[in-house]
Amino acid sequence: MFSSIAPLARLNPFYAPHFQPVQDGVRKRAEPTEAPTTRRRLAAASASEEYSCEYGSLKFYALCGVGGVLSCGLTHTAVVPLDLVKCRMQVDPQKYKSIFNGFSVTVKEDGVRGLAKGWAPTFIGYSMQGLCKFGFYEVFKILYGNILGEENAYLWRTSLYLAASASAEFFADIALAPMEAAKVRIQTQPGYANTLREAVPKMFGEEGIWAFYKGVAPLWMRQIPYTMMKFACFERTVEALYKYVVPKPRSECTKGEQLVVTFVAGYIAGVFCAIVSHPADSVVSVLNKEKGSSASQVLQRLGFKGVWKGLFARIIMIGTLTALQWFIYDSVKVYFRLPRPPPPEMPESLKKKLGLAE
Repeated sequence: MFSSIAPLARLNPFYAPHFQPVQDGVRKRAEPTEAPTTRRRLAAASASEEYSCEYGSLKFYALCGVGGVLSCGLTHTAVVPLDLVKCRMQVDPQKYKSIFNGFSVTVKEDGVRGLAKGWAPTFIGYSMQGLCKFGFYEVFKILYGNILGEENAYLWRTSLYLAASASAEFFADIALAPMEAAKVRIQTQPGYANTLREAVPKMFGEEGIWAFYKGVAPLWMRQIPYTMMKFACFERTVEALYKYVVPKPRSECTKGEQLVVTFVAGYIAGVFCAIVSHPADSVVSVLNKEKGSSASQVLQRLGFKGVWKGLFARIIMIGTLTALQWFIYDSVKVYFRLPRPPPPEMPESLKKKLGLAE
């Protein structure tokens, strides 16, 4: 299905809307180039490296989705103890005064095993989210890039990353919402339920299907800005690292060196992600704990200071988590021999227009 999207996009009247002056002063649309820059660079690279599938094919999207499942499912499950303490600090700041105090109180009350509460909905929910987040990001990035055309896709690449990631996260949060609601109930309401099997029927009996989706709008508020920052900041940081920090071109770097760059760029992006999305995260945590409350009511009650409670814990968690997610995702691409486009370069046609070509 997805393999047919790109050819259809090229047929729309807004594809590659570039105009060039002609001798009589009339402007006309420039003819589309034979292939987008990304495809040409991948074709050149394939001479020395054999890929398992074509860039933008259905298999490519499917394997990117697998990478998303592993990167999000594994990393979020690994930080469940920190996430649990962070959530409790947000919903009961009087009892859980700091991250270290939160760990101490939780262990005293629930034992060490109590730190793993909510691991099942975390793993299932964030695996589904990762599938949609990374898989659809690749879909929308290629789709929107083809609609913009080669030159505009380069000039507006940051906007392209923002639009593609926001579109992907919209669907990813719908997949995440039910498990996120169950996770928060398990983690923040002692005695409510200890397992996913206990929480789901109890929530459904109390509030019906609404119990699982009442937090989807706050999730969009939290996750869409987070994901936009995560992808756009990562893409531009990778570009900057290869341009200003790494002493040799990406094509001359080993796979291991490229993955180190991926990890560093992911951590930098993660810090900004945590700051941008934290207020909405606080609202989601309180909203899923309480019955009958709305997002606006929770936001008004928390106030400006309250929505920033637990930010330090979230920066540590999200920074590490985002770096590991990008590292795992890129490693999956390497393992399956998927096409991995290098940082974007200015098209030759645009260089000529700007007088930069020799």
